[in-house]
Order: sequence, then structure tokens, then C-alpha cells
Amino acid sequence: MHDHAPAGGIRDASNRRLLATALGLTATVMVVQIVGAILSGSLALLADAAHMFTDAAALVVALIATAIAARPADDRQTYGYQRAEVLGALANGAILIVLCVWVGIEAVQRLLAPAEAEVQGGLMLVVASVGMIANAVSMWLLGRAQKRSINVRGAYLEVLGDLIGSVAVILAAVVIVATGFTQADAIASLLIALMIVPRAIGLLREVVVVLTESAPVGVHVAEIREHLREADGVVDVHDVHVWQLTRGAPVFSAHVIVDDAAFSDGRAAGILSSLQECLSDHFDVEHSTFQLEPAGHVEHDTRHA
Repeated sequence: MHDHAPAGGIRDASNRRLLATALGLTATVMVVQIVGAILSGSLALLADAAHMFTDAAALVVALIATAIAARPADDRQTYGYQRAEVLGALANGAILIVLCVWVGIEAVQRLLAPAEAEVQGGLMLVVASVGMIANAVSMWLLGRAQKRSINVRGAYLEVLGDLIGSVAVILAAVVIVATGFTQADAIASLLIALMIVPRAIGLLREVVVVLTESAPVGVHVAEIREHLREADGVVDVHDVHVWQLTRGAPVFSAHVIVDDAAFSDGRAAGILSSLQECLSDHFDVEHSTFQLEPAGHVEHDTRHA
């Protein structure tokens, strides 16, 4: 669940710096595409520029969310503000869905009523190639950070959509240059929408898992419970809860029944430390809370696992 890659490279910069760099690249390419669309008469480039504008807005949302998430915990927000990343990812997912619907509608309209204006496929090809290179660089920059931050992952998916859009525009430009078939623009736009939708749905599904405080994907509560029961001095484990503040930040709590003698002979502190180390080493759970109980303790809420 955590990315343990060594730090030091440009890709290991802070999430905020990576997002700012991606935003700069996205905004620059957007301006280039707008100018290219005006000069070439390409509706596909103009649509892709609108796509880039939406993604730039989403990156701004991600940057704001990252800045808020960096604020320390206080007496009111006792876990800090990491959930702001999840809200930023939710906004990004919603933007992706709206974008796909808009692109799909535009694509159908263009297929039914092809544009009569002449499109300069050569210029369209050059501008789309510039966009593809810039998007590839942005994806490379965000590729490592998106594994440990749901918010950066949302931005990563935005850039991925841009990259796919640039490739589709390049292919459409090649077809137009070679055959004069201008409806290639509409077909490429429809393909872009169809490819982005599953990724947007996947992002929103991950957001729902976090906000409903479900166990993170890939975390097996029964396996963790049995592993803890095998620890020295542990009699049983109950009331187990696993959730996550954001991607890569799982939280664990449980009630642990230990030998009665552990409280009198001073072993309780050692048992607690071993349980926390167990979760950290074997399950990458850094934040864990255990309530140690003597074997005679009867307070047990059977509604919980």
C-alpha cells in the first residue's frame, strides 16, 4: 500500500510541486492547441483544448486539496486534513464523467453533421504531437506519486486522458492528411470518451471506499485478525476495524484480549509494541490503536467483527 521507492529524483518531489509542474505543462499545451485550432480550423484540436482546460481546472482543485491536506492535525480535525485529498479526487472523477458525456455528444453531432470547413491536417498533426510529448512528460512525473496519493492519482488520470486525446488527434490528423476524411475527428473524440469512462468510474469507486470507511482494497481483515491472534500473550482479538484516511494511509483499531498475568508482570507494554510492529511490518499499517483487555473482561459489542 505504500511506495517505498528511494527519494532524491525529480519524480520524488512533493505532491504539490509535481502537480504544479503538470499544471504548467497542461496550461501551456492548452494555449498552443487553441492557437493551432484557430490556424488549422481543426475542431478536434479545439475540443482537445477544452479537454485540457477542464484538466487544468482539475489540477488546480488537486493542488488546493493537497495544500489543505498538508495542514497538521488539531483538536477538531484530529486525524489532520488528509481527507481533503479524497474530496479533490471526487471532484476530479466528477469532472472526468462530465467531460466524457460532453465529448460523446459532440462526437455524435459531428458524425451526423460533418463540418464543412477545411482542416489543415499537417498543422493539426504538429500541434497534437507537441501535446502528446507534454502529456507523456506529465504522466512520467506523476507516475510514482500517484501510487501513494489518491488525489495525485486523479490528476494522473486527467493527464492520461489528455495523452489519449493527443494520440487520437494525431491519428485523425494522419487520416485527414492521407484521405481527406474529416469525420475522423468525430470518431477519435468518441473513442477518447469511451476509454476515459472506465478509469473515471474506477476513481470514483475508490473514493466511495474511503468515504464509507470500508476496508481498503486488498486488505483482508480475517487474515490480519488471525495473524494478531498468533502473537505471544494474545488470547483473542475482536472489534477489528480497518479503514483509510486517503490512499496509502490505512488506520487500524482492535480490542485484544491478553493473559491476565501480562498486566501484573509488565508484559502488556511489550505485547502492545509487538502488535504495532506486526501491523507495520507485515501489512503496512502505520497508524494502529489497540485496547488491551484481561481475559476476564466481558464488555464486548457483538455487532462488530
